[in-house]
This record gives sequence, structure tokens and C-alpha cells, in this order.
Amino acid sequence: MYVDVILPLPLPGMFTYAVPAEMQPCTMAGQRVVVPFGKRKHYTGIIARIHDRPQTGFTVREIHSLTDDHPVVTPQQLKLWEWIAFYYQCSLGDVCKAALPSFMKPEDLATRYLPKVERFYRINNEIDSPTRSALLSRAKKQGTLFQSVRTFLCDRKQEMISRQELTSLPGYTPSLLKGLTGKEILIEESRQESRLMKGSEPLREPYPLSHYQQLAMEQVTALLPGKKTVLLHGVTSGGKTEIYIHLINRTLNEGKQTLYLLPEIALTTQLTQRLHNVFGDKLGIYHSGIGDNERTEIWLKMLSDHPYQIIIGARSSLFLPFRDLGLVIVDEEHETSYKQQDPAPRYHARDTAIMLAHLSGAKTVLGSATPSVESYYNTVTGKYGLVNLTERFNGMMMPSVQLENTRELRMRKKMKSILSPALINEMAAALEKGEQVILFRNRRGFSSVLECSECAWTPRCTHCDVSLTLHKHPQRLVCHYCNRSYPLPEVCPSCGGEKLEPLGAGTEQLEEEVRSLFPDHNVMRMDADTTRGKQAYEKIIRAFEERKAEILVGTQMLSKGLDFDHVRVVGILSADALLNHPDFRSHERGFQLMTQAAGRSGRKNERGIVIIQTSDPQQSIFRHVVHHDYPGFFQAELNERKQFGYPPYTRLIRISVKHRNEALTESAASHLATRLRVELRERVLGPGKPPVGRIKLQYLREILLKLETGYSPQRVRHLLLREEESLHARPEYRYVTLSYDVDPM
Repeated sequence: MYVDVILPLPLPGMFTYAVPAEMQPCTMAGQRVVVPFGKRKHYTGIIARIHDRPQTGFTVREIHSLTDDHPVVTPQQLKLWEWIAFYYQCSLGDVCKAALPSFMKPEDLATRYLPKVERFYRINNEIDSPTRSALLSRAKKQGTLFQSVRTFLCDRKQEMISRQELTSLPGYTPSLLKGLTGKEILIEESRQESRLMKGSEPLREPYPLSHYQQLAMEQVTALLPGKKTVLLHGVTSGGKTEIYIHLINRTLNEGKQTLYLLPEIALTTQLTQRLHNVFGDKLGIYHSGIGDNERTEIWLKMLSDHPYQIIIGARSSLFLPFRDLGLVIVDEEHETSYKQQDPAPRYHARDTAIMLAHLSGAKTVLGSATPSVESYYNTVTGKYGLVNLTERFNGMMMPSVQLENTRELRMRKKMKSILSPALINEMAAALEKGEQVILFRNRRGFSSVLECSECAWTPRCTHCDVSLTLHKHPQRLVCHYCNRSYPLPEVCPSCGGEKLEPLGAGTEQLEEEVRSLFPDHNVMRMDADTTRGKQAYEKIIRAFEERKAEILVGTQMLSKGLDFDHVRVVGILSADALLNHPDFRSHERGFQLMTQAAGRSGRKNERGIVIIQTSDPQQSIFRHVVHHDYPGFFQAELNERKQFGYPPYTRLIRISVKHRNEALTESAASHLATRLRVELRERVLGPGKPPVGRIKLQYLREILLKLETGYSPQRVRHLLLREEESLHARPEYRYVTLSYDVDPM
């Protein structure tokens, strides 16, 4: 018997091993197996296939051991892994590494998942009272602790007290506890405890839907059997979440599971309690912010006889082993956070979730107030169903959006702050009424550039071709590409000048300015710097919900579907920076970010106010934002995409070529592009130097493949594998790294 094993390594193909005779009766596809690899290494892999065909040309080694007595990966998951590897031009090992929690794929025999063990204590009833009194006669402190334990157990009608509970009793010390267990007055026992959230009963039924929500719900359920995928295009604060809750409830009643995908951990924080209130312990949460042990426990629970019926999570949750998936919800489907960037697999969670639903025989609902151009185009061509939810919940009006011309204000000397006078006035009026404010600036740090006022020198990262961002707390210059930090220079190293000025305000500087303008109000900041710690998202969101702060400053994570009841004013600063990226999607992203950020205002009480600060208010995109006109924006964007041959009319693959030597990188990229043009001709663009041409000491060149939507993915994959192998066969290009980004964002 032989097995083909997927190892969590970025290597092509699978690896064949022989199965010792004694292991053959209990060997199954989907099991974890420890195998030797290389000279001294052992890896944990997944058995993909069992067969009787030996490999020729080399000695087949035997597997070392079977880790489990049952499969931990289902046949359906293996099919999904194969599709991801095929479509996104990566190895099965890359997918395996991304899919499994770390403790399920240890790289050595010592590392493994360990269940959580709790220590409990009970009174030894085999010792009678006189004997116990004699044992404690000369140990009064031990006697006091024993009486505390007895009172605790009696009051709570429990037989056992946990170590954690015991440590909180008056008079506890480790030595006293050791004395009581040494005399066997207390008996210590160990129990395996789950790390998962303790079970809870539902607190409410799904709320009744409004007329417009009910209409949308009925349209979605009518379309799903035929279309399989439906886009719910609902305005911000239209009540999409409650529609999802009703759809989940219907799926539960059919005895099937639901996967509810969200683009950010921040959103799982806010939605979890809402869903827990309705579904109780049927709900599990899974994302990268959860510890590896807990992720492993969730995985094993999903394989058990009592799996979660609903999983809510970020993109990694689609890799879980579902038994009977009936519904997949992809909320905020337009979000770029659904696209994995580095490392491989560079998959898009929305598109992968649709494939997961297809393999499972499940239905998919995509939801957004600002759908991606590709998804909306799929509704226009009839591939997806479309349901429009055009009214805000409870008849709330859409926010009033106004533009502030910062260039004109500066010329007239009226712009004395990062914030325009109109925005400051609206903030003051809202705060006076006890309402809240959100300020959106899509750049973290204090300032984007530090510049010498005499010679215009700016500090740059020594490992990347990018200027450094000033972070005031702590006083450091930071590279946002490799995270290296540098001390602030006291003088300009180029000319010796002493005037180094910060240019371009980030969220840190904005927070500082807002504090000085509104010293009597609490200000919080939410960006990548303030949300690093465990549960940092939860703490900030909960504090703002509980109105412990009146003003929230942050980056794009603020625009992603968060729901606050008392936000009246939203300010969007430096809107032009959202639109001026050298990317065909920059206007789409800008429209989505501005519309989503605007949707945070006026959600429960009076009409919200949104102020967008721009130096070029005549750009046509602002007209669509001001009038909440998605169809108009979509049509304008689609016309431009068709004219220049961009998605959804083509499919893109970006090939990155990397090496520490710039000349070698340039040469390898040119060689590869020339070879690809033999077959793909004008479909090959480049190679070109990306906006940041060196990251982490690696020089970069990029080749873009622009393929017709009907061009065979199989043919492209075969070509790329062949040409990569050919490139690495040349000695000078042996250590050049190639990576592929299919459908780049």
C-alpha cells in the first residue's frame, strides 16, 4: 500500500510513501501522518490518496506514524484545496499550510496540540472529622483555608473547586494548599477542559422584518434555488444583518450548517453578540485572532458528532471541515480584505466561498451597499441573482454628503487645521448634543514623510524603496512594508540642516489635533497600531459603543460595516489620496470607502452629516458619492473597464519576479516575459518596475497577463509551470523567486 501525502511546504505536487503492513488496516484518506522528509526532518502531512502503484526511479520511504485514528480533512475539503492550488497558481502544500491550524501540522515530533487541563480539588471524605482536626491542630492557617474551601463548596452546592476559584479565597497561599494536599485532606484531580466559549441558550427569536426587509428576504429565497448565488445590494443601515439571521434560521430548520464570512476581525467582534443572542451555542467564531489551541479545538469540534451549526469568521474560516453546509453568507463582499496577499495561496475568500458552496451543494448570498464591479456585472449578465434593498431601516434618511474644497480654503487662508471649518463646526454641534463623531483618514502614523526644509531630503528604509512614516508614540520612523523602525535623526544627514518637518497627516497626528480642538471630549484611535494586542478591536469598539469616547479616529477599518447608534457626523479627510493610486481599481475603492464611511452616520436618530475634504471636488466620482448613486458609478466604471480591457472583461495574473540582485531580477523578468509572449503574444504586459521596487532587500519586477475571460486556466497553468521550470533550469536564474497573484486586488 502506498499513500500520496500533502506536506505543508511550498513545493509542487505530493509525495509518495509506503505504508507498513501493521498500519494498513487503519490508514484512510484525510488522516494526518508523520513522514520523514530530507535528511533529518519529519513533517506532519495529510494523506490525499491511497493506491498500490509504487514510484519508480527512487527508493520509496515508509511513513513514520499515523497521528489520528480518523480523517481530519474531508474529501470535500481536499477537492477545495485542489481547486485553490489550480486556480491561484500555487502548490497544494501552500494551501495545506494556510488551511490547518499550526498545532495540526507540527514540523517536529515534539510539537503538538495539547488539551487544556484544569486542576480541581475535593474534600477527602475518607478522613473523619477527629482525624482531620488532629492533622490541622498545629496548622491553624491550613485549617482556616480548609474552612474557606468547605464554606465555598457548601454555599454553591458543588463537590469540586477549581484551582482558579481556590486562589481567590481569603488566606490562600500555594504552600498552604500544598500542605492540605500533602496531608490528603484535599484531593487534587485533573480534568480536560474546553477552551471554547461555554454553551449558552438563545435569548431571543429573530426580530420581525420590516416591509422592505421581508420583500428582499422573499426575493432572495425565490432566486436561490435557480441561481445558487444571489447578491443582496442593500443601502448602508438597510438591515441586511437581520435578513441574514432569518436566512440562517431557515437553514438551521433544514438541518444544515451556515458559514457567515466577514472581511475583518473587528466586524466579528460586533456581530458575535447579536448572533449569540439568537443562536446561542450553535454559533462558533473562527479567525486569525484566536489562539492556535482554540483553533484546533474548533476544527476537532467541527469533525465531532456535535459540530457548530453556524460559523462566523474571517477568510480562514472557509477552510473548516463542514459536514452539511447549506448556506454561505459573504457580507461586505466588495472588501479587499477578502484577498490574501502574502504568502501563497493568494486566494480571494469570496470567490473561494462560492466554490466551497458549489462543492457542498449549498447556496451563497453576497451582501454589500457598494458591490464589487465584478459581482454586480455577474448580476447584469444573469450569472447571479440580484435583490435590491433601497430603504434604510425604520425609514431613516440617507446621510447628507457635502464636499469641502480644501485647495480653495487654503488659498483663502481659511484652512487653519487638518480639519475644515465646516467639519469643525458640525463636530462641535454634534458633541454639544451628546452625539458622536467618526473621522476617517486612510493613513496611519503621525505623518507620512519627514522632510528637510533646506535640501528636501527624506529618510528612506534601507531594506525597501519607500520613505519612512513618522510615529510619534514611540518616537520612531517606521517602514510600513517590512516593519523595520529607525530612530529620528537630529539633523539632516545630507546637508546638516536642523529643520526636519513632518508632511502629510496620519491618524496619529489627526488624533492629536482633535484632542487640542476638543479638549473636553474623549478621543479614541482605531488603526493597525492600536489594534495589535489580543482583543484590542473588542475593547475599542465596546468603549465607543458604551460612549466612553465621543470621537473615533481611524483608517479604513472604520468603514467596514460597523454599527454605532449615536454617530451624527462623519468626516472623510484627504479623499483625493483614495483615488490617486496607479491602479485601475482606485476609483472603485475610493467610491466604496467613502460610501461605506458615510454610512456610519445617522443610523438611529436624526439624519447624519458627512463632510468629504478634497482638493478637487469636480471629479465625477464625488457626484456619485454625494447622490448615493451606485448604478451611475457602476455604469461609468464599466464603460472605462471595457475601453481599456480590464476585469470583468479580462482576467489578470500578476507575476512577481524577486531577487537580491537588481540586474539579475531585470534579466530574469525580461527572459520570462519573452518566453511567455511566444504563446500568449500581446496578452503579456511588462516586465515593469512596481511603485515600490524593493521590499525586504528583494528587488521586484512585475509581468501582467491580461487574458480573455474564456481563455483556458488549464492551458495557462501548464504554460506557467513549464516556463518556471525552464527559468530555474538556467544556473544564473536558479535562485530567482517567482510568485503569482491571480485576480490581483
